Amino acid sequence: MRVHIATDHAGMELSSHLITELAARGYEMVDHGPSSYDPEDDYPAFCIKAATAVVNDQAAGVDALGIVLGGSGNGEQIAANKVTGVRAALAWNLDTAVLARQHNDANVVAVGGRQHTVEEATELIKAFLAEPFTNAERHERRIAKIASYETTGVLSD
Repeated sequence: MRVHIATDHAGMELSSHLITELAARGYEMVDHGPSSYDPEDDYPAFCIKAATAVVNDQAAGVDALGIVLGGSGNGEQIAANKVTGVRAALAWNLDTAVLARQHNDANVVAVGGRQHTVEEATELIKAFLAEPFTNAERHERRIAKIASYETTGVLSD
C-alpha cells in the first residue's frame, strides 16, 4: 500500500518516525513535506498535496491512504477534507482510528502530534492503515450521500 504523509512543524518528529516505521513494515511512503523545520510554516499546502495524491492514486486503482499530522490534527484534517473525494478523520484513540475505516471508508487520517506520544500515535495510525472498510450497505449509502453533496451541493434525504 502507498501511504502519502504530510505534516507541519509540530508533527515533524512523528512524521520522520512514521516514515521509517511504516516503510519497514512494507508500506510505500511518499513524503509531501515539509523538508525542513520552520515554526512559521503553513500546513494547508502540504496536507492538500498529500490528500490530492491519495485521491489521484485511488482513481488510478492504486491502493493508497494518507496521513496528515500537526499539533492537534484539526487544521490538517480540515485542509485535507477540502480535496474532493477525501474523507479525512481525526483519530484520537484506537476506536476512532478503526471506525474511521470500518464505517466511513476514510482515506486520510489526521493525528495531533502534540496530543499523543510517538508510540500512541504510531499505534493509532497502524490501526487505521490495517483496518478494512466493512462495505456494509448502510455505510456505503451514507458515504454516497456525502459524495453526492460534495459534487452537486444538493442534500438528499
